[in-house]
Amino acid sequence: MQVDAESVRPVLNRLRRAQGQLAAVIAMVESGRDCKDIVTQLAAVSRALDRAGFKIVASGMRQCLADDSEAPPMTQEDLEKLFLALA
Repeated sequence: MQVDAESVRPVLNRLRRAQGQLAAVIAMVESGRDCKDIVTQLAAVSRALDRAGFKIVASGMRQCLADDSEAPPMTQEDLEKLFLALA
């Protein structure tokens, strides 16, 4: 399963945002910032990663439904595992 071209840009944007937020968290920890601020920023990183993951899974599901290739379709169990990996 590959991410379709239409979804690549928003996924990359979300991942880059998460990368920047994670760098900010590291800097906050190194500088001894308040725990509340660090946890708030970590939650933002987590949400950005989750959204990127959901976009990838949704894109893959759409491809699986429309795909006429010879590759075997994903099973329900495979799809469940992908969703649970993000839970």
